[in-house]
Amino acid sequence: MIKDFINGITAYFKALKLIKELNLWKYFLIPAILGLLLGLIFISTAYALSDDIGEYITKYWKFEFGKGIIKSVSNFIGGLSIILIGIMLYKHILMALSSPFMTPVSEIVEKHLTGNTRIKEIKVIAQLIRSIKLNITNLIKELIITIPLMILSFIPVIGLFFMLLTFYYQAYYAGIGNMDYTLERHLNYKESKLFYKKYKGVAVGNGTVFTLLLFIPVIGIMISLPLATVAATIESIKKLDEFKKIN
Repeated sequence: MIKDFINGITAYFKALKLIKELNLWKYFLIPAILGLLLGLIFISTAYALSDDIGEYITKYWKFEFGKGIIKSVSNFIGGLSIILIGIMLYKHILMALSSPFMTPVSEIVEKHLTGNTRIKEIKVIAQLIRSIKLNITNLIKELIITIPLMILSFIPVIGLFFMLLTFYYQAYYAGIGNMDYTLERHLNYKESKLFYKKYKGVAVGNGTVFTLLLFIPVIGIMISLPLATVAATIESIKKLDEFKKIN
């Protein structure tokens, strides 16, 4: 898994080279605009709701002593919680809506890497349905797993472990979404789930960089998905032959 994790990360360097070589920048425009718009919506929502959550938590502090500190900490916790949940919602909505634009990018990369020009074509509606199904399923799983972990992450000292575990699952489900732009042409939904479990390290590595890019203002939000898609395609193609032989 560690080797796959490293490969999932280093694939981003290969992706940058391929994007330049194949002139894929033109495919970045619509996902970049979508990413920027969704990002602005979620950031403004987080800012607006953080004070409300802070006030809700503060009202349970019945003492005047330290009330200002409690309010500041509560506002911070509220804002952080909204941001983390917002990132989960953001990435799954972005990946689902961007499917018609990211799948062609994945196809071009696959043709270049394999030399196979007769790649199975999937209708746009079918792409959207599969992508929406996958991302809704992953979002529900992610929320069920990570919300308790987020609460536990506020425990002093040991909270760091739960915070890292939260990030791990965020990265894993993001990586799955990025890899599926390739797998949808080769594996059915059930087979794809087996693929993700077997190559979990690749998904986590890909999703780690993707998630970290989201924290870079404006630029990170705009380039994260196209870059992650190309990187995921590179590694998914490498693993597909091995997976098909085993199964």
